[in-house]
Amino acid sequence: MTQALKKEIKKYKVLTGNGAAAYAARLCRPDVVSLYPITPQSEVIEQLENFHANGTLEAEMIRVEGENSAQNAVCAAAMAGARVFTATSSYGLVFMYDAMFQTAGYRAPVVMVNVNREPPGIHAVCSGQQDMIATRDTGWIQLIAESGQEIFDLVIQAYRLAEDEAVQLPVMVNYDGYYLSFLAESIELPEQSEVDRYLAPLKEQPPRPTLVPGSSLGCGAHGLGMGFVELRRKHMAAMARSRQTFEEIDAAFGEEFGRSYGGQIEEYRTEDAEIVLLTSGSAVGTARTVVDAKRAEGVKVGLIKLRMFRPFPIERLSAALQGRKAIGVLDRSLCFGWDCGPIYMEVKALLADIGKVPLLNFIDGLANMDITKPNIERMVNDLQSAAQGEPFNPVAWVTMGE
Repeated sequence: MTQALKKEIKKYKVLTGNGAAAYAARLCRPDVVSLYPITPQSEVIEQLENFHANGTLEAEMIRVEGENSAQNAVCAAAMAGARVFTATSSYGLVFMYDAMFQTAGYRAPVVMVNVNREPPGIHAVCSGQQDMIATRDTGWIQLIAESGQEIFDLVIQAYRLAEDEAVQLPVMVNYDGYYLSFLAESIELPEQSEVDRYLAPLKEQPPRPTLVPGSSLGCGAHGLGMGFVELRRKHMAAMARSRQTFEEIDAAFGEEFGRSYGGQIEEYRTEDAEIVLLTSGSAVGTARTVVDAKRAEGVKVGLIKLRMFRPFPIERLSAALQGRKAIGVLDRSLCFGWDCGPIYMEVKALLADIGKVPLLNFIDGLANMDITKPNIERMVNDLQSAAQGEPFNPVAWVTMGE
């Protein structure tokens, strides 16, 4: 076996989605990691503890009594100038809720993994994206991964995004619990030197204000009047800037590692598509398979993957949806009070820019229910009928056969 082949083989390792998140976090050299277990995220922190125990992760490991403390710990460490990491899921994300507002308000560049799982209400230890949806207005940037490789890559990209001078906001990387958290795949692992090189531009930026003993820095002060409004406005502006910054970061990742994903959204076979289906997370692979099969039948269907959920990719998505005869949105969560899915609701807000077009919502995959090929085929068939002017149901609960 040649040295080149040995080197190539060493680049790959079979990892679960959780393992991919942990490996990526280690390669980003965090200074502080806060840890608290919760299913199905626990493997992430277990792996990080293993790295710390064997000396491959040199970080301050803060073992806390709950998720709220975990978020407060990384927020404080980030404000003191540390690179930080934490991970959670479902109940844990809900328990962090007040601290997440604080982290975002401080503009602390925290990177966190959230392993999607149905949150409290009906007790369900199973997959669903409702936890992510419940925190969409906390001021965090939110990204969604499709596969183990994308989990790995997004964690690395998240540090470039969170710590960018033009952004300085916390970033949450979401991926579907059980489907991706425990799925073992072959993951391409870069060398430490490659990740260092990719993150190196962050060191060239002017130093950000941090807490230093003996010096003053307003952190957690009560915002009053125009001071509060100004900070909120700057926060919103940073969120808006993060869209283009993410595009540039993804392109730079492609140049460094040979993989890129299209930035805020990823389009598949949309060039001449008359109907398109918008989806996210682990269901995208199944949807691609169905799109290919339908294309073979002569159906002009395309697929759009949502990678950036917050801020919502308004411009990119509006452009991608222009001129379609029917649009479908697959939701793995609910927007209570609107009788639909939340991503559908947000796409509906774009109709003024897109134009009048049939917009269909498919609710599927709640509580570990599989989003199957027959389910996706049904969605495409419904879109095709709507595009031809047939009556359609705006919101369909696919698993229930509606």
